[in-house]
Amino acid sequence: MKSQQNLSLFERDVSPDEKKKGEATEQIKRLDLHGEMRERLLAHCRLKRGEVWEDPVKGHRVGVLDAADAKDVEKIFGGQETSLAVNDPPYNIAVGNANTLSLSKVDLQSYLEFSKNWVSNAIAAMAADAHFYVWLGADYRDNFQPLPDFMILMRQFDDLKPRNYITLRNQRGYGTQKNWMWVRQELLHYAKGNARFNVEAEYTDIPKILRGYYKEVGGRRTENIERSKSEYIRAGNVWVDVQQVFYRMEENVPGCYAQKPLKAIERIIQSGSDDGDIIADFFSHSGTTLIAGERLGRRVLTFDLDPVFAEITIRRLERFRKLKLTGWQWRSPFPEIDSREGDVRRSYFRVG
Repeated sequence: MKSQQNLSLFERDVSPDEKKKGEATEQIKRLDLHGEMRERLLAHCRLKRGEVWEDPVKGHRVGVLDAADAKDVEKIFGGQETSLAVNDPPYNIAVGNANTLSLSKVDLQSYLEFSKNWVSNAIAAMAADAHFYVWLGADYRDNFQPLPDFMILMRQFDDLKPRNYITLRNQRGYGTQKNWMWVRQELLHYAKGNARFNVEAEYTDIPKILRGYYKEVGGRRTENIERSKSEYIRAGNVWVDVQQVFYRMEENVPGCYAQKPLKAIERIIQSGSDDGDIIADFFSHSGTTLIAGERLGRRVLTFDLDPVFAEITIRRLERFRKLKLTGWQWRSPFPEIDSREGDVRRSYFRVG
């Protein structure tokens, strides 16, 4: 590991003085909103459309592929099956009132056709007994689409049965003075066949402090804490113990919008898979599922249509193995490019 003195500003912890100068802000802005920066980053991506990178250490695979294309999906799976697919597709919402290439809003029918195709491909790659998770959003300015429409679409897939509707409670939210603050993210859980569920993964690190739920057991009146197998509360389907990712957290990946918390993905993986299982993510984005699988001893097959996000996913794995860091916090995933000055810097993450 490099010493702090030998690391560039993009890689080391910055001092309080540097923070005051604004150095602690994200060094790459949202890539879906900054096309010029994205074009510069393409030259530093090792994969092109249709290509797959295979990890020589543990066999993870990362590709630049289309989740809605059956041939692309087969290219990364190669006849293998997954016991758990966790997916974070585009929500068909103009994020931040900006309609961009990566996070675009299309007509609802086109979005549902896209969803039908990629879900069909996911089911085909799933084992006989497997879990399927999908994060999704709701645009209240457009009758809450696509969440209810997607849920109705899922009724077409007889292989998948609904298990739960989970809400992740963000620690930070957005809103106006004329509306309730928006602090939730939706997570749909389906299962194929008789998928096993590890209930131990559901226990949080929040201690039980409230007594109640009294009932008589063996002729004696007992309360819920006494009857429980654990002194900690279970997450249930409202997760309040998971921190929304933002730029001061180590796991943050600048340039990626609304990445999912590592703790949430690890909870999903631990609840529905075993050591050595294959985990799939059809929309790799910031690479969180790959990092979670690496930490938990699972093999991950993941891909993204954008070469930049595929490259970020690979680099995040390399960074974790080299420095034991789960992300970049406010630093750039592409330290060879100074986003402020436009110059090219030397970096041990450089490709090619």
